[in-house]
Amino acid sequence: MSGFIDWDQLSHTEDWVLFPENLGEYLSIDETSVSQGEFYTILPNKAAKGKKGVIVAIVKGTNSEKVSQVLKKRPSEQRNKVKEIILDMAPTMEKIARQSFPKANQVTGRFRVQQLASETVQELRIKHRWEAVDQENKEMELAKSSDNGTFLKF
Repeated sequence: MSGFIDWDQLSHTEDWVLFPENLGEYLSIDETSVSQGEFYTILPNKAAKGKKGVIVAIVKGTNSEKVSQVLKKRPSEQRNKVKEIILDMAPTMEKIARQSFPKANQVTGRFRVQQLASETVQELRIKHRWEAVDQENKEMELAKSSDNGTFLKF
């Protein structure tokens, strides 16, 4: 009843699925692990905001050549309409974006930027904490060495 048996992508769905009608001007690209370490590259249309028509492509694996090959099944005229693609800082995702959507601006996702900023602040916090501990230890040693055995009496 669903027409699944006659679906034109049935023969390759284990490796990739492409929904060209969902291709828009603003995309993102990321990898995800579904189960048992199997990675997939997912390309959603940002304009769909998680609703119907969001999935542009799902490709098994993260190999840039393989993913780009699937995305290039769409004519370059369609792919060149993509204005912006949001991605993490993985070199593989950058290469896929460059090869598949050469006219699109590549934008690092805000979550990655926040993650980097948070990690940097944490590193600085730890560094300054160790400096404070070292300074406190030095002051304690100095106080011990300057103490000539006399105690203050109140």
